[in-house]
Amino acid sequence: MDKIQELTTAIVAGIREKKGRDIVIADLSTIETAPCKTFVLCTAGSPQQVDAVVDSIEEFARKQAGEKPAAICGRENAEWVAMDYGTVMVHVFLPEPRDYYDLEHLWDDANIEHLPDEL
Repeated sequence: MDKIQELTTAIVAGIREKKGRDIVIADLSTIETAPCKTFVLCTAGSPQQVDAVVDSIEEFARKQAGEKPAAICGRENAEWVAMDYGTVMVHVFLPEPRDYYDLEHLWDDANIEHLPDEL
């Protein structure tokens, strides 16, 4: 497993730990102008859950992949938090901003994988 895949797997585990849903992985590795290699997006039901998911992602990425984010933006309002891991960008949304910004359709050339929600 390469480093990007290892980090992505840890991020998804962190999201699932706090019941994040609608997880999408966008592989941007073939798009020259993309800001990173992978986008991971998910939805949380409340600002408190957004915060909990972000904390969980940080913990899982550090423990399982040995990675820390270079930057985290949006924590103050917890409607859309972006986490920059360099090769992987994570976006944790409340439902309304996720629908509005529709990031998974921003990159038409990307390979998009929708992960099933865990019960």
